[in-house]
Amino acid sequence: MPQAIHFISIGGSAMHNLALALQQQGCTITGSDDEIYEPSRTRLAQHGLLPTEMGWSPDRIHAGLDAVIVGMHARKDNPELARALELGLPVFSYPEYIYQQSQQKQRVVIAGSHGKTTITSMILHVLKYHNRIFDYLVGAQVEGFETMAQLTPNAPVIIIEGDEYASSPIDSQPKFLHYQPHIALISGIAWDHVNLYPTWEEYVDQFELLAEGMPKAGILIFDETDDMLDIIGQKERADITKIPYEAHPSEIIDGKTYLVTKQKTRIPVLIFGEHNMKNIAGAMTVLDRLGITDTLFYEAIPTFKGAARRLETVASRGNRILFRDFAHSPSKVEATTEAVKRQYPNRTLLAAVELHTFSSLNRAFLDQYKSCLDAADQAVVYFNAHTLAVKQLEPITPADVIAAFDRPNLHVFTDTDELQAYLAGQRDTAEVFLLMSSGTFGGLDLDELGQTLIDNK
Repeated sequence: MPQAIHFISIGGSAMHNLALALQQQGCTITGSDDEIYEPSRTRLAQHGLLPTEMGWSPDRIHAGLDAVIVGMHARKDNPELARALELGLPVFSYPEYIYQQSQQKQRVVIAGSHGKTTITSMILHVLKYHNRIFDYLVGAQVEGFETMAQLTPNAPVIIIEGDEYASSPIDSQPKFLHYQPHIALISGIAWDHVNLYPTWEEYVDQFELLAEGMPKAGILIFDETDDMLDIIGQKERADITKIPYEAHPSEIIDGKTYLVTKQKTRIPVLIFGEHNMKNIAGAMTVLDRLGITDTLFYEAIPTFKGAARRLETVASRGNRILFRDFAHSPSKVEATTEAVKRQYPNRTLLAAVELHTFSSLNRAFLDQYKSCLDAADQAVVYFNAHTLAVKQLEPITPADVIAAFDRPNLHVFTDTDELQAYLAGQRDTAEVFLLMSSGTFGGLDLDELGQTLIDNK
């Protein structure tokens, strides 16, 4: 039976996608937020869900609501949240709500510090290719899927990208602890979210809780080359099946990557890098448990283009190419830079990373970036002093960044126009450009930059 549901902080990436998914199921959706950015703004407007005015109003909360879903962007003292609690309405974080609606489904959760979006996207791509019925929640736009979430009454299985970030302003538990997965994959652990987990040990503890909290007869799939995952995977629990995986065998021929099967057949793929070969192996292991054989996987995977902003090609011509990638934590920056250099070993690689997140701009965390751009021939870092002020962090200087990355010839920029001018000036010295950020480099127009670096050559 369709419900009336109100979203507090509807503009969030996962929140607005869940709102759209529930609207498609016939639910009456309302929402509020104090600021909504693209693409959420346009997508909500197209479906009649954009709030008529920004800000919070307790008047939006009434006894006729079946549920209130609150996003992380809202604060604990949010007036709409206070009214919902006062009225005794069911209040959920979005992971709590998804669990409530999927208790009769087989729940598959993909977790880990890196690779989870790509692994989840691969699984969705392969299941859709073979016309399987499934629900899902994924952290990026995937080609062939209108929304990043789907929640229906009939799907027997749900594929969930589960992150370790807090669930809501009134629930500090990691999101993935709510899902109680029948199948869980942990792709790798690298310290992140230092504002939530000040120590490495506290961060690792969350993944141990995920593994330990699985229902009986659960299946735990893990990267056996990750030392911490090996420890988690070997913990004694007789009622859990543990399945390790390692990178899928592959070859690079003339800049193209091929999977090498057990029968020594070569399967061309559009993604590359050691980390993606691990992602493929992890996805295959999960899909095997869902009835997708290796043969069926190899039939579907050549058309997988990757999730949005994961080694995405902005522009290319001849030997010249511009990539953008969501990498921002040290382990992701290092893995992505090494992957691109290994794919194009004879081309000059310029890699640029934006320090944009709370962790990356935290002076105490900065040393974690040591040597992570070493695979690049030229290395650039950008950060914005305004972002530091907004996050109320201690100022850092270009000299601090150069010392932390341990690369004397590192170029550091704090002005977007100066960054753009520098990159444009490198079009005769570099052939492969890699821009990594969870932000926008201060509003850098990548399409225009692609024309400058690649198309005008």
